[in-house]
Amino acid sequence: MKLKSSPVPTTDPTTTTLPPEAPATGSTKLRVLIVDDHPITRQGMKALINQQLNLEVCGEADNAAQAIELVNQLKPDLAILDIALKTTSGIELTKDLKIQAPSLPILVVSMHDEAMYAERALRAGAMGYVMKQDAGEKVATAIEHLLRGEIYLSNKMKEKMLHRFVNKKSDGMIFAIDTLSDREMEVFKLIGNGYSTRQIAEQLKLSSKTIDSYREHLKLKLGLESGAELVRHAIQWGRNEGRP
Repeated sequence: MKLKSSPVPTTDPTTTTLPPEAPATGSTKLRVLIVDDHPITRQGMKALINQQLNLEVCGEADNAAQAIELVNQLKPDLAILDIALKTTSGIELTKDLKIQAPSLPILVVSMHDEAMYAERALRAGAMGYVMKQDAGEKVATAIEHLLRGEIYLSNKMKEKMLHRFVNKKSDGMIFAIDTLSDREMEVFKLIGNGYSTRQIAEQLKLSSKTIDSYREHLKLKLGLESGAELVRHAIQWGRNEGRP
């Protein structure tokens, strides 16, 4: 008996089935918001960040209100901001941003002296501080630290803060100085550097009468009775805290 053979399926070479392609994965770059009121600074910072393989700038702002709006809108992974802004200080903006986005890492990049402002920035909620003159070589490293949940400061600033802790340098004057506004800190530092009222006014582009008012506020906040005491404490603070 002759058996019938089953038909053998044939494959059309023009319709060869290929394995499915893996789904495209989206960008894995972490998104950074830059807040600075100088366009040239923002451009330089943007170029620096976009050079990094894992980072990209998602937005820019030149004032506090715009920064808060963009944080809520863009949900960046990290924010970089300056202390000196048009409408408010970066210290106050840091406090506001931490209310809006408590988990947002904030890196302060500023021309202001780290010895004067780094600790104030950290108290406000920032996780790192870099001087602008060091930004080119340190910003990328600082960002890496912040994204790992680590604090970033210069080695010199770390040693200063550790030295203060080890020596339990926690007298009332230190705490009182922490309550000063950014402008009051500027005046206090200039007093400690030997500037007269007129010289401070010229340096900060304010009137001598305004500087006299700041001197009175400083005496009140620091619990000092005379201008001579203010000068003495400003000089002492400059030697112990404000200078390398």
